[in-house]
Amino acid sequence: MIKVAPSILSADFARLGEHVRLVEEAGAELLHIDVMDGRFVPNITLGPAVVKALRPHSGLIFDVHLMIENPDLYVEDFAAAGADIITVHAESRTHLHRSLQMIRQTGRRAGLAYNPATPPAGLEYVLPLLDLVLVMTVNPGFGGQDFIPAMLPKIRRVAALLEAEKPEAWLQVDGGINNATAPEVARAGAGVLVAGSAVFGAADPAQAIKELKEAAGSGPGL
Repeated sequence: MIKVAPSILSADFARLGEHVRLVEEAGAELLHIDVMDGRFVPNITLGPAVVKALRPHSGLIFDVHLMIENPDLYVEDFAAAGADIITVHAESRTHLHRSLQMIRQTGRRAGLAYNPATPPAGLEYVLPLLDLVLVMTVNPGFGGQDFIPAMLPKIRRVAALLEAEKPEAWLQVDGGINNATAPEVARAGAGVLVAGSAVFGAADPAQAIKELKEAAGSGPGL
């Protein structure tokens, strides 16, 4: 079944603990934590201290997405803070094997993200180290952007590779996910949908999660 990972980038930071508990009770399986440094992307968000503060209050899978330069410098900090999955960007690292190995050595699951204009070339060479592949369906940095339809063939391409070479890995999409786009990405092969504005921007986030899952229907998942 399709899984939903609400992105706290769109949550009310003054009520962050409350919002995390709300989406967990509503049936979310993961909490997507966007980490931005103002350099790799034009925005600055949170760091390991916030992850550490939230960890005792949630049983969700903490899905930490590092949209930062030099992520290797922070992998151990986020692992110690309570991250379950740590995802780095293909564009941020010259030596991806090294970064992914570092994540695995902390005992955490390793993810690899691709920006919209980045083809997933070479993905097959790092698959043995991966637990998750993230296809960005907007340019990262800000919430509330519109889904880029041209990413659907890319999702299908990655889904086919994972099915053939590593079916246990998760295929995640992030950006512009709502009740209209969720069915499209699910049909393309995505199993985990990151949703920020569609969940936290809704009057009833719990109902929004339910409707997203219903819209996406069943498909390849965790």
